[in-house]
Amino acid sequence: MKNMLVLMSLALAGSASAATLTVWSHFTDAAELAWLRAQADAFAKATSNKVSIVSVPLDQIPDKLIQSAPKGQGPDMVVTLPQDRLGQLAAAGVVEPMDKYVVSKADLDRTAVQALTYRGRLFGLPMFAESVALIYNKKLVPKAPTTWNEFISAAQKNTGNGRFGFLVDLTNAYANYGFFSAYGGYIFKNSGGTLNVKDVGIANSGALKAVSLMNDLRYKYKLVPEGVSADAAKSAFLDGRLAMVVTGPWDMGDIKKAGIDYGITTIPAPPGASAKWGPFVGVQGVVLNAYSKNKSAAAQFARALVNGPAQFAFNQAGGRIPVSLAARTRLKADPVVTGFSRAISVGTPMPNVPEMGAVWGPWGNAVAQSVQKPNPNYASVLNAALKEIKGNIK
Repeated sequence: MKNMLVLMSLALAGSASAATLTVWSHFTDAAELAWLRAQADAFAKATSNKVSIVSVPLDQIPDKLIQSAPKGQGPDMVVTLPQDRLGQLAAAGVVEPMDKYVVSKADLDRTAVQALTYRGRLFGLPMFAESVALIYNKKLVPKAPTTWNEFISAAQKNTGNGRFGFLVDLTNAYANYGFFSAYGGYIFKNSGGTLNVKDVGIANSGALKAVSLMNDLRYKYKLVPEGVSADAAKSAFLDGRLAMVVTGPWDMGDIKKAGIDYGITTIPAPPGASAKWGPFVGVQGVVLNAYSKNKSAAAQFARALVNGPAQFAFNQAGGRIPVSLAARTRLKADPVVTGFSRAISVGTPMPNVPEMGAVWGPWGNAVAQSVQKPNPNYASVLNAALKEIKGNIK
């Protein structure tokens, strides 16, 4: 009887051309969930389309979508999906290309749009992004360094007597990708929105310069001692014993709590670099189920979630870094938003193709080996990783 009533109410909703959208969301923060419910209520009021929000853990969403969508059992849309699984979902045919539903991308950060583009097509609308940046303690470094020499000089001046000028986990490939991109290293060559997984740039001349510079930070400039983890660097920064650290928005709550007067900027371009330091960028966006019967209503709700006012409200709820340029302008007095937005805009989206899984292990090991002793044979270390990656991808 209950099923009969549900079917009848769906039929009535359909006849009035109103839909009930099922939205999967992994948000666990109470304020972010309240924001999503408020957006759903406003959308229902404006369009008569109802929205049902279903909580699904983030790590389960991609596989559940692949299994349920073709059977007509999945959601109409997902809020939100990280771009690293996007290529796999697009290749499986379960996420809908968004190009025809999007009139203009002018208000959205270009790096974020690129992150949700697979084989030249847009497969989601970006909602927020994150990357690492250079956080500095204004008590120790009053002004953001704008050149490499200023950066090194500020770091060295603050090193010694139990203090550190600059720390980063040098063995962490993700945290140090900015050096690779500055010198022209890359993971997969990007040609017009399509990543060429056969063209891997982790052992090219730029990548060699990047690992050599990272080795210099330890052995030539004497800034980063061996065995520095992200946690050790963070605790030194929170104690006021570290002038500059590389980290992301996830640590800003603790930095604020510690009462540090901080600034956020990008690392200046290293010597002889062909581009700016540009970190890896992770983006989460709204995607549509390719099998949904309510695509146009779902696309309408997706657009409503990523516009300037909605992204501003989302930032106020949970502090995420918006990708709407209008929202960023409204938040320009917020140093966290402006600092990380600058890093995101000059950054490189983390590859959204499944082949990235073949890269992390060998590349990470090569980066760690490159900073273990002064001036190892970088070419042999990186070429061995390249060979392993190519073997994995085959």
